Amino acid sequence: MSGLPKLNKSAAKPVAEPDETPLEAIASLGPIIVIWIFLMGFVFQNFAIPSGSMENTLLVGDHLVVDRATLAPQTKWAPFVRYRPVQRGDVVVFRKPHPESPDLILVKRAIGVPGDKVHLRKGVVYINGVAQSEPYAIQPGDDNYASFRDDFPSDLAGLSRQASNNLKALEGCEEQACINERAWANRTISWVDELPAFIQGDDLVVPPGNVFVMGDNRANSLDGRFWGFVPQENIMGRPLFVFWSFKTPEDQENKTGMGDRIGFIFHTVTHFFDGTRWNRTLHVVR
Repeated sequence: MSGLPKLNKSAAKPVAEPDETPLEAIASLGPIIVIWIFLMGFVFQNFAIPSGSMENTLLVGDHLVVDRATLAPQTKWAPFVRYRPVQRGDVVVFRKPHPESPDLILVKRAIGVPGDKVHLRKGVVYINGVAQSEPYAIQPGDDNYASFRDDFPSDLAGLSRQASNNLKALEGCEEQACINERAWANRTISWVDELPAFIQGDDLVVPPGNVFVMGDNRANSLDGRFWGFVPQENIMGRPLFVFWSFKTPEDQENKTGMGDRIGFIFHTVTHFFDGTRWNRTLHVVR
């Protein structure tokens, strides 16, 4: 037994790997960060619902993941992305196409696509002469029926009168919310002047390259009936699902002061658990 070689105990000890430096750790995350930036910049986007115009499909305080690729204009550099045109019934996120509200992003439902003939009767949507079944829409009742809105586009005089009345009611008010409402009312008056060029008989005809949109909360939506069509190039994408929903007052979007914003952030932090609508997490938008 004395002839056997002796085991070198020092050779059996594992060699300790050098500790990863903070810079190396950050560098290892580089590819993940790049992919995340690409996805959020070109494929997906976060969007928060500021008003009740899409209730009950979308609620004030819903935070959405928006697919920016499917409805975007097709590009040669990304042939792997599946593109398609906007279809009737799509919920779309878009930039409002008028200078009185620059960079304003809205979410509505596509009602008419190019060539469609659209009109409303008692709030019911008719497309190419066929009444549409819209179980997601909140229709106006007898107690809040308005012909300029619910029989669109048959009552242009009523639509113009409503906008003029809004302007009179806002006289003397210089708060930002009043300024915004005046801009919208002026746009409605301009839209009434433009409308006859797009009307055939009782119908509004959607022109090429445009989409006609409305909110699902039909009596509480300042939509295409009041300002016009959405050009295809203004459409940013379609909501996929709600990733977080927080109970938010509908007038919160008008509270633009720094104190109001800080106060709501503090409210959100302190009421995160009891203010979150947990049942809407991962709710698919249809």
